[in-house]
Amino acid sequence: MSFNALIVEKDDEGKTSASVQQITEDRLPEGEVTVAVEYSTVNYKDGLCIGPGGGLVRNYPHVPGIDFAGIVEASDDARYKPGDKVVLTGWRVGEAHWGGYAEKARVKADWLVPLPEGLTTRQAMAVGTAGFTSMLAVMALEDHGMKPGQGPVLVTGAAGGVGSVATAILAAKGFEVAGVTGRPESADYLKNLGASQIVAREEINETVKRPLESENWAGCVDAVGGAMLARVLGQMKYGASVAAVGLAGGAGLPATVIPFLLRGVNLLGIDSVMQPYENRVRAWGEIAKHLPMDKLEAMIQPATLGDLPALGKDILKGQVQGRVVVNVKD
Repeated sequence: MSFNALIVEKDDEGKTSASVQQITEDRLPEGEVTVAVEYSTVNYKDGLCIGPGGGLVRNYPHVPGIDFAGIVEASDDARYKPGDKVVLTGWRVGEAHWGGYAEKARVKADWLVPLPEGLTTRQAMAVGTAGFTSMLAVMALEDHGMKPGQGPVLVTGAAGGVGSVATAILAAKGFEVAGVTGRPESADYLKNLGASQIVAREEINETVKRPLESENWAGCVDAVGGAMLARVLGQMKYGASVAAVGLAGGAGLPATVIPFLLRGVNLLGIDSVMQPYENRVRAWGEIAKHLPMDKLEAMIQPATLGDLPALGKDILKGQVQGRVVVNVKD
């Protein structure tokens, strides 16, 4: 029986193209669990994999989609049975392994997490890898002592997928949130998510000669990296932490060690791809508990498999706001 999938192919000249095609289950990769995918989403990595690959895709033809949520159809692993609702993020699915941009996916059981109580598969993909990463960042900051009332928490790239969810989670937990954006039209969107302060990107995206500035921020979720992260390090309060989750502004870090030595600032690296199972379960449980569903709904941009080639280009240009939820069955 055939089903729809977004197939990315590469021609003899090395050019890639993406189209929705009908395929059969025998083309799916090996794995213990077959999932009837209901929803996926669009991340920066997906944009790379839909397009030129960005060095992430090993073999063509390929099905991108680094996360998905759906219902188990068949399982050779005792942990999952038909009818179970599951979520997958990370593990290089959608990159090295066929992913969620299809009506069916076959993966290793170790890569799945049970859908937590209180979340639908659609809501789980409104969260997706971006929101999962956001929660890991908030958890890391709290584990390092960040508490409400200590001062504003900065979120860079606040209108993007990671930043949107981080803003909503932090505000719901009682933190004062300052959102950085380069798009003035995003101010109302961010305030509706709970941001109490909007910081224009041009105020903070260049390094300065002074290694330390005024102590402004009690914590930071940084989705940008590069010069902005370097600048932010010099503005952190004593003992505060920055959770680094992205590199939209570049992989370089033109910083000094002074903030670490004189203010005890912590730089926390957040990896969502290879997180241990226990941390995944904890993060998804925290998402179900603390992410306001009305705020989540306000982030959603609906899409279908046929919309993905264009959306892949848009997200690489920074033109996607909030969270895209892909209904793979439409």
